[in-house]
Amino acid sequence: MRRFFFLALSVAMIMAGLNSSLQAQKPAHHWAIVLHGGAGVIERAHMKPETEAAYRKALGEGLAAGAAVLDRGGSSLDAVEAVIRRFEDDPLFNAGRGAVFTAEGRNELDAAIMDGSSLMAGAVAGVTRTKHPITLARAVMEKSPHVMLEGAGADAFAQKEGLEMVPPSYFFTERRWQSLVRELKKEGLPIPQRPAGVPPAPAKPVAEIDAPGAHKFGTVGVVALDKAGNIAAGTSTGGLTAKQWGRVGDSPIIGAGTYASNKSCAVSGTGTGEFFIRLGVAREVCNLVYFRKMPLQKAADEVIHGELTALKGDGGVIAIAPDGQMAWSFNTPGMYRARQAEGGKPIVSIYSDEP
Repeated sequence: MRRFFFLALSVAMIMAGLNSSLQAQKPAHHWAIVLHGGAGVIERAHMKPETEAAYRKALGEGLAAGAAVLDRGGSSLDAVEAVIRRFEDDPLFNAGRGAVFTAEGRNELDAAIMDGSSLMAGAVAGVTRTKHPITLARAVMEKSPHVMLEGAGADAFAQKEGLEMVPPSYFFTERRWQSLVRELKKEGLPIPQRPAGVPPAPAKPVAEIDAPGAHKFGTVGVVALDKAGNIAAGTSTGGLTAKQWGRVGDSPIIGAGTYASNKSCAVSGTGTGEFFIRLGVAREVCNLVYFRKMPLQKAADEVIHGELTALKGDGGVIAIAPDGQMAWSFNTPGMYRARQAEGGKPIVSIYSDEP
């Protein structure tokens, strides 16, 4: 019996040592994060210094918020959601409170999130009362058997799950309303009444923040790698100014505007959604990485400057891989963007001639 005890103890010690050795050999992962605030005709010549400073500040603060989550060991999903929630609260961006208006004078919000470790995904479209669509998208992923919910049903699910609800007037901003009025006049379409519960029209038009000729759409997105080696992607948008007939773009469509897989990469897109849907842009980048073993930057460039441009589409992507590769690529004059890797300096850029 005594001999058996010492034999069992020896085996236990050997196994403990083996486990410790395997854990010591397991490669350490360093976190990284990339984000965007939309792409389009964004040029120095038409950007006011105070506007540029505001965007750089917002991008830098969003980057710092995501980095803080990852640095303390938070998941890539947590980082993606935290940054996008921040952007959804910032009227500078076409997401959440800064969303553009439909032709009927409504704010209809779309969002998606995807977990690269499990391929679980959640998305919502046409949300009008949920304060943070990205949080609702995550709830769809984690607390429902579905991938996408839309419209009133999505808002009802949000309320059932106890998410923060707001009246539609919460999303109103004067500059987005006046952008709608200008667009409808240009298209010869009727102008709807101002939404209920919003401030009265100002005596003078508000100053435009967007540069002359800037596109009438926008998106925010984040891709992240956490210390566990898992990647995730998320995207949120207010859609297209003066859109009609319940149009939905690429942002909430898994594989088009949002995709993540630990076997390849995580991608969030921004641009003319119809082209991103037709190409399956986000998944296409990941396919080039997985099947053709392309470096991440080359894959992103191949899709954006090759396939998307050939189709006469415009926009850009951000991407991240489980090995820490980070990339962005866009065929427009600018894209609001930022990135940082653990131990590295934050990079915040806007124009095409910046790193």
